[in-house]
Amino acid sequence: MEHQRPVSTTVYNSLVGAANGRMDKVSIVYETEKITYASLLDRISQVVHRLKTLGVGKGDVFAVYGQNHPEQIFCYYAAAKMGAIFVPVNPNLTAAEVAYNFKHSEAKVLFHDDHTEATAREAVSVEKLLHISELTSLPVVEDEPPTSVNAGDDFIITYSSGTTGNQKAVVLDHRAQVDVAVSLGRMWGITDKDTTLVALPLGYLFGLSTAAATALAAGGTVVLLRRYHPREVLEAFSEYGVSVYHGVPTMYSMMMEYCEQRELSYDLSGARLLICSGAPLPEEVAARFDAKFGKPLQNYYALTEVTPVFGRYHDDPVALPHGAIGKAAPGATIKILNGDGLECGTDEPGEVFVRGAATLKRYAKDDELTAATLRDGLFRTGDLVTRDKDGFYYIVGRIKEIIIRGGHNISPAEVEKTIVSHPAVQDAAVVGIEDRIFGEVPIAFVVLRANTALSVDGLIAFLEERLSDFKVPRTIYFESELPQGKTGKIDKKALKARAEQQAVAA
Repeated sequence: MEHQRPVSTTVYNSLVGAANGRMDKVSIVYETEKITYASLLDRISQVVHRLKTLGVGKGDVFAVYGQNHPEQIFCYYAAAKMGAIFVPVNPNLTAAEVAYNFKHSEAKVLFHDDHTEATAREAVSVEKLLHISELTSLPVVEDEPPTSVNAGDDFIITYSSGTTGNQKAVVLDHRAQVDVAVSLGRMWGITDKDTTLVALPLGYLFGLSTAAATALAAGGTVVLLRRYHPREVLEAFSEYGVSVYHGVPTMYSMMMEYCEQRELSYDLSGARLLICSGAPLPEEVAARFDAKFGKPLQNYYALTEVTPVFGRYHDDPVALPHGAIGKAAPGATIKILNGDGLECGTDEPGEVFVRGAATLKRYAKDDELTAATLRDGLFRTGDLVTRDKDGFYYIVGRIKEIIIRGGHNISPAEVEKTIVSHPAVQDAAVVGIEDRIFGEVPIAFVVLRANTALSVDGLIAFLEERLSDFKVPRTIYFESELPQGKTGKIDKKALKARAEQQAVAA
């Protein structure tokens, strides 16, 4: 088919621009299938046709719930082409969470895969369910009239991980998703020569937009894995010549642990960028990974509501200072404010307010929350940040996670960073629980590295040499692993509940 690029800039038009001149190039590799750019555009047209037969048109909402499949990517662009609104749903959500996403977004239909079928049937009435294979079941319609879509039209609704109460519904428009690919491409130097490995769930924007869509917007190739497994990720680097990979800190820790337990080694020398986001990256983890694989991890900061915010530019000749997360991303506006709403000076910590290339349009059906989190067009992050004289930024804590012990503020991130610096420690998480004397106290959950030993008293003594006394956790639990939330981050809500139960039992 001939795919002409229309004049206005939308997500689909950007893809067509990348595909022109590259129609025979492989855009997506999935298991044994290789999908060229020409085939990708045809598959998108098939999805558009199928959605229209189901009554989904411009402004209508539809959702996809499953492990990673190329169909999620087809849907992302099909929604863009026809002016519909796409809701990606993470495969790890419960039936109650899926039901909330579906009802709240007013989706007309939910597509599911084999992995999520039972949960989907529990969450959504059967007449509104279809298997994901139905998306490309109809032939391409050659002469289907184009839909008028504008850059400011609603395009995607993505839900937060829901660790506190109901999930927040973040609405983004076409302009946000077009601009974010441009911004990330500039910061990381993404080109059509790159092969990006995606093992993150496509049910969230980190996998779908930041990793996959940014790579495709540059005319590159995406290698898509059905789900994350450290062995499959490590093998993919050499098998597919991967140059860019995105993960959360837990994923990188699991890759190291997998190799250490089996005394294995993998060659990652062909990788150009290993990007880490989604949670604070402990310096010890970064150092160990570099020592193990000979590749540094590129720390990166973004939010579901605002992307990108901070990161390291691929062509910046200045080395990243110790502890820094990077500079302001292309197109980002950053303000660090103190409690009085005044801008902080150099090296002075304050709450960071940001606007990025992709900034939420609103929270769906929640004007009050939208007003509370946006100030003069800037998003209130809740993160404490400092900026040095050279424009590098440092994350020093999170306002909502701050533990107040006897009037002293404790940043869990600082304590976790210190715990993980112990050579016997693999991972750590710190939460606060109520205490009748101090108000709150820190509790630590620690995973040790393979074939190491460490006592509670030994770890406390180690921390006492490095932290103020009030910051040192006096209760430490050693665990075989830390629970993960829906996005692969450590589930601190679960750990806090466990700590509170242990305190009551004691």
